[in-house]
Amino acid sequence: EGITGTFENIKQTVTSVAEAFSQWWQSIPDDVRGRGYRMIELNKIYNEDCLEGMKRIPDDFVDLTVTSPPYDNLRTYNGNIEQWSFEKFQGIAKELYRVTKQGGVVVWIVADATIKGSETGTSFKQALYFKEIGFNLHDTMIYAKSSQPRQHNRYEQQFEYMFVFSKGVPKTTNLIRVPSKNAGKTVKRTCRDNSCDDLKETKNIVSETKIKSNIWEYGTKKNTTGHPAIFPEQLANDHIISWSNEGDLVLDPFMGSGTTAKMALLNNRHFIGFEISKEYCNIANERISKIQPVPSNEEPTPAESSIKETNLSDWLDELLEGE
Repeated sequence: EGITGTFENIKQTVTSVAEAFSQWWQSIPDDVRGRGYRMIELNKIYNEDCLEGMKRIPDDFVDLTVTSPPYDNLRTYNGNIEQWSFEKFQGIAKELYRVTKQGGVVVWIVADATIKGSETGTSFKQALYFKEIGFNLHDTMIYAKSSQPRQHNRYEQQFEYMFVFSKGVPKTTNLIRVPSKNAGKTVKRTCRDNSCDDLKETKNIVSETKIKSNIWEYGTKKNTTGHPAIFPEQLANDHIISWSNEGDLVLDPFMGSGTTAKMALLNNRHFIGFEISKEYCNIANERISKIQPVPSNEEPTPAESSIKETNLSDWLDELLEGE
């Protein structure tokens, strides 16, 4: 009887907890409950719209995002460019802020189309919106690339912006260093004295290395992936090692051909990716399959299923009957 009484008490307690949890769960807004309904898997590329997919990622979850969104209407992306708009961008930017950890970084690689003789300026509009919703513009970097000369009335376009946004102060800064041209030499520098307006001359010995500049130049190779707009693997590599550590989580909401995922794996990071095009998703999975087996495409088990399908009271009754 003592044991039975104990189980009855446990049963009442568990039932009360379950009822309280159910009431709490129902009180949560639908959009928030929807985000937690299915678990998100690491090291997987989801063939879906990133705006919907990111809703399943918990708050403050991602260490680093490295991505390149559609550039205005420069390419069709298998017809998916029609779904791209500034309003769509705004929703994605808000989700990126929500899922990024405090101190996390978003690298947004973008350029502008030229329409009727004028650049759209979309990249600047996006940068300002990121700041408006809470991100810091930590750095405005340049991706300098080689390109074939064209006949037009402006200087050759050979760069794209790499906006580095941070949620607060970046928690990781493994800045790349390069050899100093004048290493070991003593150089004279003229600087202004903080206490007055006079200039003074100082002597310094140049160190062996220096922090790399924020203009990164990469040669372009023949694109054999089947995706129309890939960025260099070394570019993704350099951002990943700069703004994250081993074991961190890297997100790419526009996964494309899988460059971010590939370099994340090679640098011992986890990744999550979204790609709306089935064709590009297959290309990306093929690339990362050479590093690790492609994760199963089966849908994750709903987190709610054990609550909805299991009656705790009945389970305890069965246990008591067994005693």
